[in-house]
Amino acid sequence: MHRRHFLSALGVLVAAPVLAACGDGGDSGSSEESAGPVKLRFLSLAWQKESLQANKDIVAQWNKDHPNIQIEYVQGDWNSVHDQLVTGFEGGGAPDIIHYEGAALGEFTKRGYLADLTGLVTADLKSEIPQQIWDTVTFDGKITAVPFLLESQTVIANKKLLDAAKITVPAANAPWSWEEFQTNAKKLSGAGVYGAAWALKSPTNRVMNLALNYDGKFFYTSGGKTEVRFGDAEKAVPQRIHDMLYVDRSASPEALGMSGTDTLPGFFGGKYAMLPGSVSLRQQMAEQAPKDFQWVTLPPLKGTSTNQAANPQTLSINADTKAKKQAMEFIAGFLAPKNLARLAMGDWLVPTGKQAGVELNSLAAGKNGWDVAVASASSLVLAPFQAVDAYPEWKTKIATPALQQYFANKISLDDLGKQLVDGGKQVIK
Repeated sequence: MHRRHFLSALGVLVAAPVLAACGDGGDSGSSEESAGPVKLRFLSLAWQKESLQANKDIVAQWNKDHPNIQIEYVQGDWNSVHDQLVTGFEGGGAPDIIHYEGAALGEFTKRGYLADLTGLVTADLKSEIPQQIWDTVTFDGKITAVPFLLESQTVIANKKLLDAAKITVPAANAPWSWEEFQTNAKKLSGAGVYGAAWALKSPTNRVMNLALNYDGKFFYTSGGKTEVRFGDAEKAVPQRIHDMLYVDRSASPEALGMSGTDTLPGFFGGKYAMLPGSVSLRQQMAEQAPKDFQWVTLPPLKGTSTNQAANPQTLSINADTKAKKQAMEFIAGFLAPKNLARLAMGDWLVPTGKQAGVELNSLAAGKNGWDVAVASASSLVLAPFQAVDAYPEWKTKIATPALQQYFANKISLDDLGKQLVDGGKQVIK
């Protein structure tokens, strides 16, 4: 995931003229046998300082080591890239190699804009990435991207408050159940302290991701027809969060209108003991926490499983690019384990590659919760809502306002379900 809420300040736009694809050199034979250097444009959406530097360094080293495959680095911006790519694809001038996200690939795949990589992905690269992550970039049996970075939901906790309450930090491979999380949040509450702060300004993605802990799908397809359902599996997570707010009083109601970073002053000040949120929140911990503040990363919570929705950052190849084999050679090199570990560290996200996770843990040397972050990759799977074209409209028009009302205690759980189901009938054609 790309953490769009951090991106508005970048102001780096992909101008239409730089989107022109220039892959030449043909697609037959190995790259080293090409008559001349193959020139490929690589659109990168890296934006953080360390990630930008890692991207540019890897490209520069590639160009030095591969004179017959030269990569031109093109800087893109998450906020404008979708419209720019649509324009580029329709005009026949999109880049050769494209950095984007799994959730956006279905549209481009259906339109024939992305190359089928099924026969191009090497066996080594295929085996490095778990099948459930490949599933997120596979459409009608075609792989149209290589997934490389993931964003999971974990919990950041104040270590001193845990110690004072005699609560043991769970190991990366031994997550708390939701019941244990709720019990410990209640134990940590009192004397001006809330056990947890759920930042739910934009609640839908969080709820949809965590609902998979109980196999809550929301969207069900049968006989070619898709509908929204709100059964026990879908009720579990929102009801538990609601109970923490209004039954246990262990979660702060003032955090409901906050984003993840808005909760940091209260967390650093000892007002909140635990922050459920993105694994990337560890970056703010490392960079902004007071010098004497002790924090730890807890693994993803477990319902009947620890499953969460995977929406990886991806690398695709333009279907119009002639030098597809060479483009894939670059992608495989770009995502070599040491490179991928550096890319993940620069973005504070989770690498898809298993060996990259080993490299990353070695680089991190036990600091900043990287062991938990790396282990959380096993919890990420394809979610049903990711394949539903109407999901963005349902999320914006129906789910977000309904969930906000429910978490503000203005409607009941049954009312929430009715709004979600009825809203699905409105938007699903």
